[in-house]
Amino acid sequence: MTAHKSILLAIDLAAAQREQAQAQLQKARQTDAHAQGQMQQLQDYLQETEQRWMKGAQASTSPELLHHHYQFTTRLNQAMALQSGVLQGSRARVEAAQQHLLSVEIRLASFKKLLANRRATQADIERRREQRQTDEFANLQTQRRQRIQAENGL
Repeated sequence: MTAHKSILLAIDLAAAQREQAQAQLQKARQTDAHAQGQMQQLQDYLQETEQRWMKGAQASTSPELLHHHYQFTTRLNQAMALQSGVLQGSRARVEAAQQHLLSVEIRLASFKKLLANRRATQADIERRREQRQTDEFANLQTQRRQRIQAENGL
């Protein structure tokens, strides 16, 4: 049983690492969802601004208003480009967290498989030992019976 203690300890450690990796993945997914939400807000705001501009521009537009509109949309596009970079980074972190979780789960599964194999080997050894004892006992019984029969003159 002490041989299994180190494997059980490794399984406990790997399980704790898996829980930590799952928490990291969940946090990375939440961060990614937040970044995606911000990108969506920027896109929606740009679309709404363009729609309002088109309605207002049909009535009348001055060159100053047109210049301000272009500056504003340029800045919105810059903000969207920055947010796109943030989004790519968050998606990369989600992917890295998924890969880390997968490696931790594989490690945990291999420890569990190792423990199962060791237990099966131990059970097989125990079964053989018991079979050997049973065979020895049966052999002794047979020898005893033969000795008794020989003593009784048969």
